[in-house]
Amino acid sequence: MSRSRHSALFALITAAALTLTGCADPAEPGAGTAKGEAKGKTPTTDVVSSVKKVDAVAALLPEEVRKAGTLRIAAATGSPPGAFYEADGTTLSGADIDFADAVAKVLGVELKREVASFEAILPALGSGKYDLGTGNFGVTDVRRKTIDFVTYINDGQGFAVREDSKLKEVTDLTDLCGLNVSTGAGTTFEVALQENLPRCAEKGEKPYEVKTYADPAAVWLSLKQGRTDVNMSTINGLRYAVTQQEGLRFLNEFKRLDVGFAFKKGSPLTPAFQAAVNQLKKDGTYDRILKKWGTTESAIETSQISPPELKGPTPK
Repeated sequence: MSRSRHSALFALITAAALTLTGCADPAEPGAGTAKGEAKGKTPTTDVVSSVKKVDAVAALLPEEVRKAGTLRIAAATGSPPGAFYEADGTTLSGADIDFADAVAKVLGVELKREVASFEAILPALGSGKYDLGTGNFGVTDVRRKTIDFVTYINDGQGFAVREDSKLKEVTDLTDLCGLNVSTGAGTTFEVALQENLPRCAEKGEKPYEVKTYADPAAVWLSLKQGRTDVNMSTINGLRYAVTQQEGLRFLNEFKRLDVGFAFKKGSPLTPAFQAAVNQLKKDGTYDRILKKWGTTESAIETSQISPPELKGPTPK
């Protein structure tokens, strides 16, 4: 799908059909929808331009990177609050964009950003096409075999349904047996759903059907139009989306995952990025980014390099 068509479809499902419901809390300009941001609008607060280079952190970069002053970054786009195109079809926005730009400021480098599909970024890192990637990449043990991560938020897996759905909670993927489940192509959600699919038959129940889409807008349309029964996606993405679209509700968190910048295994860039994220926490920029996008519950204590995968469903 072309950028302009994607933007038009995104606008269709997140703005045109929705009524405005007030304005942002004046004490929190640009705050997320939890504080009343008008439906169909996205936060515009500038939380990056004031960030300054920190020489001690920049010194952790390899000498050739410091001399070049640039890094090649691949960005997967989808829906708020992660990374997405604004309604003009050309402006990139989102928490992933803000975090990457803020880290670059601390390091004193310029990001040469290229938009790429989610499923293409991790293999491209291994080939050396990009220096790093963003796309709400969850840290899993499988991915850690070939990819290094520098964590900056904690997100994870969750579910959303139509308001009239009889489904109340998903505590095990066998709760989905007999349903049509939508999710993004090439994601950890697709992997988890496919791996657990045989368990329905083992319980003597009809298997659920997994329907994958490369375009996030298509995922939501399939749910709204009744072609699917439940959407499995990121916790933050789901919470944001249901506030922007009528007739949908967030069902529940399922599993938390650390999320990080992705690098080729063994990349010498990871210590500098880890230190830069922790610098953003120290100077307050980190909290301002989370507040802007309404994702304060995703804060981490400290950035880590390729930590073990968080296991098990979200604790009650």
